[in-house]
Amino acid sequence: MNDWHGWAAVAVFAGAYALIISERVHRVAAALGGAALMLAIGATDDEAAFYSQRTGIDWNVIFLLLGMMMIVGVLKKTGMFEYLAIWAVKRARGRPFRVLAMLIVITSAASALLDNVTTVLLIAPVTLLVCERLALPAAPFLIAEVFASNIGGTATLVGDPPNIIVASRAGLTFNDFIVHLTPLAAVLTLVLIVLCRVMFRDAFVYDEKRAAEVMALEEREAIRDRRLLVQGLIVLGLVVAGFVLHPVLHYEPSVVALLGAGLLVAVSSVGTGDVLSDVEWPTLAFFAGLFVMIGGLIGTGVVGDVSQALAEAIGRRELGGSMLMLGGSAVLSGVIDNIPYVATMAPVTADLVRSMGGGSDHVMWWALTLGADLGGNATAIGASANVVVLGIAERNRTPIGFWQFTKYGLVVTAVTVALSGVYVWLRYFALA
Repeated sequence: MNDWHGWAAVAVFAGAYALIISERVHRVAAALGGAALMLAIGATDDEAAFYSQRTGIDWNVIFLLLGMMMIVGVLKKTGMFEYLAIWAVKRARGRPFRVLAMLIVITSAASALLDNVTTVLLIAPVTLLVCERLALPAAPFLIAEVFASNIGGTATLVGDPPNIIVASRAGLTFNDFIVHLTPLAAVLTLVLIVLCRVMFRDAFVYDEKRAAEVMALEEREAIRDRRLLVQGLIVLGLVVAGFVLHPVLHYEPSVVALLGAGLLVAVSSVGTGDVLSDVEWPTLAFFAGLFVMIGGLIGTGVVGDVSQALAEAIGRRELGGSMLMLGGSAVLSGVIDNIPYVATMAPVTADLVRSMGGGSDHVMWWALTLGADLGGNATAIGASANVVVLGIAERNRTPIGFWQFTKYGLVVTAVTVALSGVYVWLRYFALA
């Protein structure tokens, strides 16, 4: 930080973050207010905030969310989510913990193939309906799914946006992620199920009458518009294929989502106004404000200074460096969005790897990826999926508070990051 702008940017970000934590001011108001102050003090400007890929609003994230929210809004009108909710409850025999375990596994697996934001947009409506049918509190189930989405997102190149940044900088392939991170993600998913059994034990109250009522339902009767369902599923399948084929087609996920949303609105009988009414506009506004605030920290050199300090602390010590990279990235990604953090840290990591002579099987890159992805579970605003689910919960009158989420997130992050450290040590040093 070379001038007062850096310290002022830190003060603005800290103040907005404090307001979000305190919940005295709505998080959207705090984020937009913080963004306005960043512009007012000159920590960023209109060009940096709205047009810069490095310091501005990540429009790819905004439009990915917009497109998928529109598709989900159409699918809601078909009865598909009610069908899936009844199906899930019947397969779990109405037992709450079995339902949670099933949803965690499905969410984690889907997040490896899709991005984690898309996954929670599809899973959250099902979860809300399951909890309504079984008279269960929705918050523990939604929180657990966020954790699962961020853990599952570490498994593949397309699972989380930071992975794409790392792959591009380090020259890693889809198969590299499968070989190095998918086994760990699978183990961490199982660990998450155990943790949730302990953390949310009071939520698993079995209501025999409610369960029997759901077991007596015929899920096919929940479908209200079969033609619209077929149209929606075809478009959703094309969108998923577009996500998976990103390395071949080179279409950004945001473009794929918008094309899918536009196609579905064009071919279906659902009115445009009805589709847009289901969009979580406050969530999109929150992201915009958050991106502008983080852009102010990047533009004034605050994030760069932190990254450089981390690099200097690591030096040429590969084992200690990888552990510091893992832990440091987890802490920072719990506070600021992991996308700009990884974008800033990637060139620093590349220099570290070169100074170490190439590194042991890309260990520094894997440490950065694991820290950034898993650290997103630490706080309610640590990752995009977290913010999206909080918005959905609030819209459905089951609000999840900052500390309600974070007190569990810190536990999950501490355990998963610690196990990741053991994995990194064993695979790349002790057994190498």
